[in-house]
Amino acid sequence: MKNRTNFHKINFRRAMKSLLLGSACLLAAIQPGQALDTLAREAYLIDYTTKTVLLDKNGDQSMPPASMSKIMTAYMVFERLKDGRLSLDDKLAVSEKAWRKGGSKMFVEVGNQVSIHDLLRGIIVQSGNDACIVVAEGLGGSEENFAAEMTTKGREIGLENSSFVNATGWPDPNQRMTAKDLATLADRIITDFPEYYDVYSEKSFTWAGITQGNRNPLLYKNIGSDGLKTGHTEEAGYGLTASAVQGDRRIILVVNGLSSLKERAEESERLVSWAFREFDNFNLFKAGEVVETADVWLGKEESIDLVPQEDLLLTLPRNAKNSMKATVNYLGPIQTPIEKGERLATLRIEAADIEPVEIPLVAANSVERQGGFGRIMSALNYLVFGKS
Repeated sequence: MKNRTNFHKINFRRAMKSLLLGSACLLAAIQPGQALDTLAREAYLIDYTTKTVLLDKNGDQSMPPASMSKIMTAYMVFERLKDGRLSLDDKLAVSEKAWRKGGSKMFVEVGNQVSIHDLLRGIIVQSGNDACIVVAEGLGGSEENFAAEMTTKGREIGLENSSFVNATGWPDPNQRMTAKDLATLADRIITDFPEYYDVYSEKSFTWAGITQGNRNPLLYKNIGSDGLKTGHTEEAGYGLTASAVQGDRRIILVVNGLSSLKERAEESERLVSWAFREFDNFNLFKAGEVVETADVWLGKEESIDLVPQEDLLLTLPRNAKNSMKATVNYLGPIQTPIEKGERLATLRIEAADIEPVEIPLVAANSVERQGGFGRIMSALNYLVFGKS
């Protein structure tokens, strides 16, 4: 018996019949062609569900994150709340260092005790540097220790190129992140702490008789934004880490290095709108749905169904489905024995303006090898009729 490589085209009219998101998905991170530029010095835009990168401009470039660092400060608090080491009613003391800190402020008073509930809003809504230091000193013993913990935790959750020396984002040559890391951090905040995430959508907070509005400009636009955090220093320029939801889709955007508040607001809105307008998520195959049936060699069954192990969900340009094509590649007839779940083939998907993506296909069930007499008869059948 001579193996042959098989290429089978798939009927995408059938595959596209269901466009609803599944609960468990094989997330194919297709990289679309770079169809858009941006005024931002750094920009990174992803689909939250599939992790597909829709825009990457200097996404791995080390940069000053300014107050977007505070997302990591909040992450440290959320983690302690979730594992029970901390409660929203716990109070932390305000030191003179926190009270004296310049820049954006919550306006806490030295010697006062402030609850975690209020400090989180001081950090997230008001971008208070003083609130960050209260948290850092109260939870880490000192801001320096807390910043070291931030760096360590960052590595644990996938921030590959981030280092922290303070909890505020105050300018320092060693306070560095990348746009990609900020997108990863936003993803983790949304995924790990859904019970606390809604703080990011609060538009104002009042403390000490002073009401301050959330600096995130997208919260005031009708585009589904619900977080996260702005940043600005002279070196960093104007930046924003944002997320927005429309229908069943969520996107995460990071921009930095913009020249003004107006440019940050306009450019961020433009990029979010572009992501929702130009792309969509398509559920091509359900987990266990038969993509192809392959001949089997010397098995107790003549064929085996090839299936994906999970729902196959792709983020694609909306017009890509018109040019989409797929082939299944495997070496056949497939030798027995075959174990259920064994990888047997590759589904290759191609469309205009995207890089091809390859998805593993596995055996839908096990197939035992025939006994000696059965193998002889199958071999003869193959020689005479060309069937296994």
